[in-house]
Amino acid sequence: MPNAIFNPKKPVNEPVKDYLPGSKEREDLKAALQKLKASVVEIPMYINNQEVKSSEKVNIYSPHNHSQLLGHYYMGEKKHVTMAIDAALAARKKWADMPWEQRASVFLKAADLMTGKYRAKLNAASILGQGKTIHQSEIDSICESADFLRFNVDYMSEIYKDQPESPDGVWNRMEYRPLEGFIFALTPFNFTSIACNLPTSCAMMGNVVVWKPSNNQIYSAIVLMEIYMEAGLPEGVINLIYPSGPDAAEVVFEHPDFAGIHFTGSTGVFQNIWQKIGNNIHKYKAYPRIVGETGGKDFIMAHSSANVDALVTAIIRGAFEYQGQKCSAASRAYVPASLWPQVKEKLTQQVNDIKIGSPEDLGNFMGAVIDEKSFDKLNGYINAAKADPDVELLTGGDNSKDVGYFIKPTIIKTNNPKYITMCEELFGPVLTLYVYGDNEFEAILDLVDSTSIYALTGSFFADDRDIINYATKKLNQSAGNFYINDKPTGAVVGQQPFGGARGSGTNDKAGSKINLMRWVSARTIKENFIPPIDYKYPFMKPE
Repeated sequence: MPNAIFNPKKPVNEPVKDYLPGSKEREDLKAALQKLKASVVEIPMYINNQEVKSSEKVNIYSPHNHSQLLGHYYMGEKKHVTMAIDAALAARKKWADMPWEQRASVFLKAADLMTGKYRAKLNAASILGQGKTIHQSEIDSICESADFLRFNVDYMSEIYKDQPESPDGVWNRMEYRPLEGFIFALTPFNFTSIACNLPTSCAMMGNVVVWKPSNNQIYSAIVLMEIYMEAGLPEGVINLIYPSGPDAAEVVFEHPDFAGIHFTGSTGVFQNIWQKIGNNIHKYKAYPRIVGETGGKDFIMAHSSANVDALVTAIIRGAFEYQGQKCSAASRAYVPASLWPQVKEKLTQQVNDIKIGSPEDLGNFMGAVIDEKSFDKLNGYINAAKADPDVELLTGGDNSKDVGYFIKPTIIKTNNPKYITMCEELFGPVLTLYVYGDNEFEAILDLVDSTSIYALTGSFFADDRDIINYATKKLNQSAGNFYINDKPTGAVVGQQPFGGARGSGTNDKAGSKINLMRWVSARTIKENFIPPIDYKYPFMKPE
């Protein structure tokens, strides 16, 4: 057995490559895209690191070209959920007993594989399967995924080092045990890095995981699993399955060894999950950990002292990068009347210049939304706005799904701060904007805080320091990630731990020790070197 205390290398954020014309990374990406497009890939489930297939195959198409067949995955059934749980529980003791530095080594190697050998392939899979531009894929699929793995190893070592005080004659120790059972990781389509982090953060702390990705992210999820297995992940630690949501829920939430869920998705789904867990609480061996990051109705608010160019840039990037399909994306904005003429001119001009099309063309700023359901929902809101005499469509409105699911960047100006698209999460490239009188500033702060059930991200723009201080305090419950003179997206692991409260989730801050602490159950150990040998205390002596 080792007799040393190990210190992992201090992590630094993975540098984002530029993919300039003629660069090696650009040529590698082009080759990876062509290689993936040249074959229709068969995607099995992985239980115990073994391929598992079913009788039902589901096709995967690119959102920007729905005639481009990428592959098919094998749809899971209830029996596959049970198989995954059994495999996880069978692996649990050996994995939990493995020295932490050995577990860490698996994920540190996975990070190096992501940023090296698999960089082009993982980027290409996210571009083709999820419709990301290369910049959006690079910062997500590669850099943030690797950052999660490397920083979480460092956080893990810090947690283990956190020990209580000990008086003379006593040694107090704290042990951070994995949870007693299995974790269910339910991951979304929009961030490959979230699909990476949710299962691995739990597994890193010694837990075993049943992982169900979004059907729209399976194409890159299988690359992640390929990386983990090459990195040496033991059998049964992370089991990748593709059942329907109801089938997974029926098996997982009825199981007595269910120990927790790590979730990113819609608020409605998360609330239903919480209810199911509550109804079944008497069935479990322990109270499950419920960790979720859900929806957002994220805001940008400007004061009259704001820099117009910085504001316009933040609105465009915050609202329209990755087609607004980020839980942190700006979807409502509040602009003072004194700045509106300048903002309107620059904003509409620049938005109308945005290039939209296939992300395989690296000159495009935006691609397609994820699927037809999303397109129809967004287009419905836009058509309703076009027909509403009380709102004005400043940009967008002419959308098509003939080739791919393309929604043009849309800005709706409303005179009603409670207009439906100011309040409801749309999850697409639609921004609703309200122009307020400069003398209404304080009231608008209250409006920003009370408009939706969410509290995920928000931005405030001003150059007046007293105003920045005032707004920061007034909006202290409005966003779990609050940005001053910056867009409300782009949280970086190790710099801005991510998560929101209210209807936006449990705010357990992915990318920090806070999140990892949710996946351990601490045990206090007190060892008395000189135990008392008489039950009587000194005060009991006679006078």
